[in-house]
Amino acid sequence: MMNSMPTVFLTDDDPAIRDAVELLLRTSGLAVEAFASAVDFLASDAVQRPGCLLLDVRMPGMSGLDLQKRLQEMGCRMPILFMTGHGDVPMAIRAMKAGAFDFVEKPFQAENLLSRIHEALALDARQRRRQARRNEVATRLALLSPREREVMERVAAGQYNKVIAAELGISISTVEIHRKRVMEKLRAASLSDLIQMLALVNGE
Repeated sequence: MMNSMPTVFLTDDDPAIRDAVELLLRTSGLAVEAFASAVDFLASDAVQRPGCLLLDVRMPGMSGLDLQKRLQEMGCRMPILFMTGHGDVPMAIRAMKAGAFDFVEKPFQAENLLSRIHEALALDARQRRRQARRNEVATRLALLSPREREVMERVAAGQYNKVIAAELGISISTVEIHRKRVMEKLRAASLSDLIQMLALVNGE
C-alpha cells in the first residue's frame, strides 16, 4: 500500500549533507527519504506521493534543474525547494522562474529551512485536495448525457430556461427536467456551486 504520509524527499549527491539534513528533519518530526541522485529519485515511487522535494542544484549526471524540467514534463506539481551554494544563486533564481517553490542557501539556517519545508508541504496538501476535487467533479460530469451537458453549459452561462428551450428546440418543461438532473448528478446545491465546479475542472 502506497505511503500517504507527507514526506520530504531529500535529493543530494553529497552524503555528508544528506546525513546532516536528514537528521535535522527527522529530529523535527518530519518524514524523510533521502536519494543520492535525481535518477534514484525518479526510480522510486516518490513522484506519486504527497510531500515536497528538497533538491540540490548541482549534481553529477542529471542536475537539479534537469530533474525539475523532467518532473514538469511528467505533470508532477510537487513543490521543489532548491539547495544552493553561494555561486548557485543565479541558477536557483532561474529555477524559481521555472516554478520552484523556493531556494535555500548552504549552510542552512535550520529555522528558516524548516519553516519553508512546512509551507511547501502545506501547499502540496492544498494542491492535492484541489486535484482530488477536480477528479471527483470530472467523474460526475461524465455521467451527463449530451443534452444535459448542453443545458448545463447554457445554465452556467446565465441563460434563462425559455432562451435555452428556444436555442435547443425543446420545451421549457424539458429544459427544467434536464436542469434538475444536471444538478442532481453533479450534486450541485446552487447555480453558484455549479459554476464553481465547472471553473475547477477548467482550471480556472
